[in-house]
Amino acid sequence: MKKLLIATHNPAKTIEIKSALNELKKQGVELLTLNDVGVEKEPEETGKTFQENSALKAKFYSKLTNLATIADDGGLIIPFLGNAPGVRSRRWPGYEAGDQELIDYTLSHLKNAGGDERTAFLETCVTFFYPPTGQIFFEQEKIKGHIAEIPSPRPTNGYPYRALFVVDEFGKYYDELTREEHDKINHRYKALRKLTKRIENLIS
Repeated sequence: MKKLLIATHNPAKTIEIKSALNELKKQGVELLTLNDVGVEKEPEETGKTFQENSALKAKFYSKLTNLATIADDGGLIIPFLGNAPGVRSRRWPGYEAGDQELIDYTLSHLKNAGGDERTAFLETCVTFFYPPTGQIFFEQEKIKGHIAEIPSPRPTNGYPYRALFVVDEFGKYYDELTREEHDKINHRYKALRKLTKRIENLIS
């Protein structure tokens, strides 16, 4: 395997994934982005779980490019709300909503909730698809926390739920974590590092 496609149009996520896959790069695998291969299309995310959507995206982009592909899917899980918003994290109200709208929407659903009812998880699933054999690998990780009653004063553009998610391990908003704290709990990075080991076994 000489090339590996990172299937996301999100620049920040691309940088994070490339960093996590650095061991593969050291072994001579060229890490390509969707921009590198000139792909602008996006699949319809019809899966009911993060794993289903992650696999759907990996297979979609692999079919377009005939490249081994890594894709991910994830979002916020609130058990008290029946694990909502889940795969509908960006479309929870029934349509593509903006950051502030999603923050307000979440708080309105938890208006009278307290204690354990505000428990939440940030979950991710990363998928590797290898077209020569059809092999597919999954790795999943999550961060435990709870939904605050008021949002962080320093929200991250494009990540509305981080402004509400307090990481239990540090007792801090996700948005307010230091670089070192973020690196320690980074669920996508952890999942990608596990996936890297499985890919190394495949290509060794």
